[in-house]
Amino acid sequence: MSPKPPPPRWRRRLLVGLGVVLLAALVFLAGWILPTATGYVAKNACSAVFVAGRAPDPVAAEDLAPQSYVSFTVDREQRRVRASVFGLAARTAVYRDGLGCALAIDVTPESLQAQTLALAHAPANDAPWPAGEGERLAADPPGLDRTALDAAVAAAFAEPNPDSLRRTRAVVVVLGGAIVAERYADGFDRDTRHLGWSMSKSITSALVGILVGRGLLTRDAPAPVPAWADDPRRAVTLDQLLRMSSGLEFEERYGPLADATHMLFEVDDAADVALARPLAHDPDTVFSYSSGTTNILSWIVRRQFPELAAYHRFPHEALFAPLGMRSAVFETDASGTFLGSSFVYATARDWARFGLLYLRDGVWDGARILPEGWVAYSRTPTKTGTGDYAAHFWANAPDPADPNKRRLPHVPADAYQASGFQGQAVLIVPSRDAVIVRLGMTHDRAAWDLDGFASAVLAALPAA
Repeated sequence: MSPKPPPPRWRRRLLVGLGVVLLAALVFLAGWILPTATGYVAKNACSAVFVAGRAPDPVAAEDLAPQSYVSFTVDREQRRVRASVFGLAARTAVYRDGLGCALAIDVTPESLQAQTLALAHAPANDAPWPAGEGERLAADPPGLDRTALDAAVAAAFAEPNPDSLRRTRAVVVVLGGAIVAERYADGFDRDTRHLGWSMSKSITSALVGILVGRGLLTRDAPAPVPAWADDPRRAVTLDQLLRMSSGLEFEERYGPLADATHMLFEVDDAADVALARPLAHDPDTVFSYSSGTTNILSWIVRRQFPELAAYHRFPHEALFAPLGMRSAVFETDASGTFLGSSFVYATARDWARFGLLYLRDGVWDGARILPEGWVAYSRTPTKTGTGDYAAHFWANAPDPADPNKRRLPHVPADAYQASGFQGQAVLIVPSRDAVIVRLGMTHDRAAWDLDGFASAVLAALPAA
């Protein structure tokens, strides 16, 4: 039998070409696409297990369901989580006492794990909330419809559409400075820490306000960024950063090759990503929501402290401890800067304490925490927006172009909120003397209706 002839030259070239394309695609996938997903999973699984105290299996099944193609392993002894896609694009996140989890990017896990923050919390007492963690002792105030309130809260935990789950995990309703309703999903309780996502931005705003009150920062002055001194960005003010009207270029999109996910899950220093962006618009002419802007503010706050340890203590000493927010964990990136855009963990009760601080105009137990006028400033809509964004809080004011259009049309116009991905909300309603906290894991934005839930709760409370 004669030997089989070799394939034609064009076929060999085609096979070689296809091999090169496949190899390039694999390199691109492993080097540029998958690290976003593996970084996301490693970081969030680490925080869920070691900060929130949850078991890995429900975290994988619920929190990380959209990233089911990424596997992760938990090393409880080393307090680390490693994630990969069939061994590709592996990322490791490590837990640090007091500072939560961070991705080991451009740093060894061992050196990253050496970062710690020692905090001495006074033990919680049994006094009624907010002074302690005791149960509510007072009777319902006159005019509160207990049946309707309990029904509104229960409805938040219902799942009317099994194909689009709400996964509400915690609800706390505060009226007149007291908890009048509180409920948790199975597997969660009042001691469980919840990720605030972009509610962390409102925490960052409060910290900036405290430094403004101390005279260390000036709201309407150019932002103290030395790298901007010799270019048009030198005109950007602290106020414009707080209002997302700086004009800085930043893509607030979450996915491969996007600024936001690159900043949070692919670099060791998140602020560097945003600080390097040029102006896309003149300052104070365009509203553009940007997590990068918030991490610039975190970097600015860091520069007000002579040493890293003092910076790390600052949120606890100036804000969390005075409010009794013992559970709060503010996570940093690998460089040690707080990820002010996204990563504050706290219990539902502690998120409610934060809302109550704003309801009380920045005063807590007779002591002024936020400078006078800061709360009013924080809730005043940005002039370049549509009435729904203020200074790192979301407002509920009418759209200047359409007075009938509001963010929450069935909630009073004076309401404002800290708001986060997957349905996190601390809603503050001054005209009703109320704070409403809802925390959950809602992957489908359409599954959760904050307006309907809040209006049902408010309808059950005493009239204004």
